[in-house]
Amino acid sequence: MSDMASTGVEGQSQPAAPAGGRFAMLRPLRLHDFRLLFSGETVSLLGDQFNFIALAWLVLQLTGSGLALGTVLMTAAIPRLAFMLVGGALSDRLSPRTLMLASNAIRGVVVAIIAALALTGNAQLWQLYVLAAIFGVVDAIFQPAVQTIVPMLVRDDQLPAANALMQGTRELMGLVGPAAAGVLVAAVNTGPAFAIDAASFVVAAVALVAVRGGRRGGPSEPKAEASTGLLAEIGSGLRYSWQDPAVRALIVLTAALNLAFAGPMNVGLAWLADNRLNGGSAAYGIMLSGFGAGALAGAIAAGSMRRPRQLGRFVLLVAGAMGIATLFIGFATNVLQVVPIAVAIGVGVGLLNVHILAWLQGRTAPEMRGRVMSVVMSASHGLYPLSLAISGFIVDTGAATALFAAAGGIVIASALAGVVWGVPARIQDTP
Repeated sequence: MSDMASTGVEGQSQPAAPAGGRFAMLRPLRLHDFRLLFSGETVSLLGDQFNFIALAWLVLQLTGSGLALGTVLMTAAIPRLAFMLVGGALSDRLSPRTLMLASNAIRGVVVAIIAALALTGNAQLWQLYVLAAIFGVVDAIFQPAVQTIVPMLVRDDQLPAANALMQGTRELMGLVGPAAAGVLVAAVNTGPAFAIDAASFVVAAVALVAVRGGRRGGPSEPKAEASTGLLAEIGSGLRYSWQDPAVRALIVLTAALNLAFAGPMNVGLAWLADNRLNGGSAAYGIMLSGFGAGALAGAIAAGSMRRPRQLGRFVLLVAGAMGIATLFIGFATNVLQVVPIAVAIGVGVGLLNVHILAWLQGRTAPEMRGRVMSVVMSASHGLYPLSLAISGFIVDTGAATALFAAAGGIVIASALAGVVWGVPARIQDTP
């Protein structure tokens, strides 16, 4: 267990404040370093939405092919998954702040190159494949680093609020960003949208330069493993994660949730919107917005409330409720029936993301945080392509109801398995 709750952050003596209460979610913003991190990442997350919309439009302009768009996205996703564990090991060996700075700089350059190609009319598909692969590798280094730096900047009792702010901002940018990006791309094409994302990486990097924490080698910093190879460090992170029964259970539950939700919420809802609900892309957007709004509300609620003392029981109850809600989507006959269900599932996702992440960060030894976070993120991302493929196959047979029934069943079964594994007894408020 980290000693940040008693000694404060960055060597400053800070009395522990109660985790819940009025405006509890905003307390981490009083800290200089976290405020800078949060501000820079907010701008960067907004820029990411411009990049996503612009990239999709640019690929479709060049090829008119949905398959081409899918393969470009996979070209970024595969190296991101492949190098995630490397990023976790590097986050424990080097300063997360340094890794994030380097990642922001390289990703900014990559997106700036795409912007220049789009603005000059010289973009070609092969260039996007190459640049997407580079982006994916560098992004795999960034993601564990940002999860590792947060506990270095705030006290343990402020982790739920800090994670809620980070997660809530991600959901908020996912709600407002695509619309703004779509308007811009429609008005002036893709080049300026890519330029905005490149500039957002510069803003995030400048904010990180002013962050004083998040560095290795300080007097209170735990010593990293001496002169071990990177592969050995990755192996020790995998063993550490798997040998802890509570962490192992959460990894399995996280993988099961992502297997159950990734495909149905992306492929299944799109199929329903186009075939059964007769609403097309507008209906699909409305349902996804409902999910996003719910996730934002869940993140805000998690950051504003005390962490449940029976956290394991809370996690399994919320997961089980999400599974039951998913079952009903398959029987929906109009969009108005799906939206409240999507909102409810989103609330569950927001609650679980914040509470599980904060608990893991507080429980994990500081010198292992990067690797444990990378293992959990790999479990989350690893089954994403499989879930999409399975869901696509099932809906092509017209069995959308069976798809959502199976997804709900997986989640409910995972929650019940958690009870059998003793998750409620192992996951408490204080690790």
